[in-house]
Amino acid sequence: MFPGLNPKNMEKIMKQMGIKQEEIDADEVIIKNSSRNIIIKNPKVTKINMQGHETFQVTGDVQEEMNEEDVNTIMEQTGCSREEAEKALEKYEDLTEAIISLKE
Repeated sequence: MFPGLNPKNMEKIMKQMGIKQEEIDADEVIIKNSSRNIIIKNPKVTKINMQGHETFQVTGDVQEEMNEEDVNTIMEQTGCSREEAEKALEKYEDLTEAIISLKE
């Protein structure tokens, strides 16, 4: 975290400030939203509790995956190809806007 600072001293300082860290064993972390999933492979997950507020720090190999249902819906509604549906969804990040853009 801070170059040249002994990890034991850093841990002691954080404890005095009311900050606790805990490593979480995880195989994969998935963040889902309406247009795609963000998948983090080989994650390193740290849970940080700071005065009763929990936050998570996640690092790892990131890959994105389109929401398959949305891609299929766009294809059905517009008659476009899979590639066109994926590009529209990637551009607009919203199912409705993607469909409207392809119908114009």
